[in-house]
Amino acid sequence: MSIFNVIIALSKRIAASLLRDEQPKELFSSEIFDDQDKQYILDNLTKEELIKKRLHLSSQINREEDWKRIKSRINVPVRKQLVWQYSAAAVFIGLLTTTYILKDTLFHNLQIVSPVVGTIKVGTDRAILTLEDGEDINLEKGVSYQSDNINSNGEEIIYRTGKEKNVISYNYLTIPRGGQFSLLLSDGTKVWLNSETKLKYPVQFIEGNSRVVELIYGEAYFDVSHSTEHNGTSFKVLNNSQEIEVLGTEFNVKAYRDETHVYTTLVNGKVKVIYSNGQQVLNPDYQTSLNIHNHSMNVTKVNVYDEISWKDGIFSFKNKSLDEIMKVLSRWYDIEVEFNNSELGNLKFNGVLGKDQEIEQILATIQAFGAIKEYQINKNVVLLK
Repeated sequence: MSIFNVIIALSKRIAASLLRDEQPKELFSSEIFDDQDKQYILDNLTKEELIKKRLHLSSQINREEDWKRIKSRINVPVRKQLVWQYSAAAVFIGLLTTTYILKDTLFHNLQIVSPVVGTIKVGTDRAILTLEDGEDINLEKGVSYQSDNINSNGEEIIYRTGKEKNVISYNYLTIPRGGQFSLLLSDGTKVWLNSETKLKYPVQFIEGNSRVVELIYGEAYFDVSHSTEHNGTSFKVLNNSQEIEVLGTEFNVKAYRDETHVYTTLVNGKVKVIYSNGQQVLNPDYQTSLNIHNHSMNVTKVNVYDEISWKDGIFSFKNKSLDEIMKVLSRWYDIEVEFNNSELGNLKFNGVLGKDQEIEQILATIQAFGAIKEYQINKNVVLLK
């Protein structure tokens, strides 16, 4: 077996261990790498900032051309049917970089993947803006929209402060499945909206009054303009189950209609979460989980990166079930997922995905690790077996 094939086989075993949240014993016992190289590989597979940087850079490269460059550097035949094996460690947790091949050439700029043309499209920037008179405006990448105090480039919508009014008028921004969008409110607050999300907000806030928006459903990340810039007025995010009051901070709220809990994650600053049974002051790196049925609330320390990476084009999963992972992916790819065996959905995984990945690549990787025997795609329905 060539050294390249040995590395590929080792990559798959190490990747499988990391996905199961186990120590990669195969890496530590390998005689191919010295101790420095082993640590080098492990760091680049587990350190969040390195993974994030690599995924960002990988979205900017030509995968076919870079794959040709790698093949030109290794003297081994490559069959098309083996490409999925080569991509196993790349698609789901990032490329298992080796000092033999990539350390001095394409490191941080490559994922070895086979080009896939699928029937399921990757999500993109799109939204529906509902004006105060009920008119719907379709916003999408590459298409601009402008009115008296609104401007959109197809990826973000910006509200400018106009002549002060005594009556508040509202707009709605609805993000469909397979979409994402960002919003700059008239007070300077930045909001990122995930797939299948709807937000209600004032076209312009009234000076001296609390700034109030409503997350009707879905997930949103808020970077709130500080109260000191607005005469001390607080900022509130309402939802059917709770109210969040802030002075100026960054936080994430997840309140999907098909989930039994509302999650609030604080990145920095301080927020107060008010619900029917009381209130909870939240500190950075902590998350409230509110049960919408019995109105109980739990507070836990979380890895903030895993909770908010979606807004930066990354899905990060830590000890998540396949069912939870596929629920997230179903919103982004606008698909319906079915399990042939309900026990499959309980399998736990770790992983980092770029949101620009084709769904077929992701499914083939899950299959390569033995989590599923096969998958079928029929229009927008994915069946896992």
